[in-house]
Amino acid sequence: MSNYHVTKAKQGGWSAKKAGAEKAAGIFNTQAEAEKAAKIFSANSGGGEVRIHGLNGKIRDSDTVPPAKDPNPPKDTKH
Repeated sequence: MSNYHVTKAKQGGWSAKKAGAEKAAGIFNTQAEAEKAAKIFSANSGGGEVRIHGLNGKIRDSDTVPPAKDPNPPKDTKH
């Protein structure tokens, strides 16, 4: 399993970077593109968490990528 972070890149654009790595797995024009790529990278390595950071650097969202298990799954109140 691999966790990824989506952050604003220093050279411009947005980076998708594996947790603990020194170099980004990819640099993208938009945050949405970087998030999509990070989810693909994570899924290809067995799933994990993708954490999306805002411009201030703080985590603003986090998604669990299958086949990893979500530690806090949403509660379905309709069924």
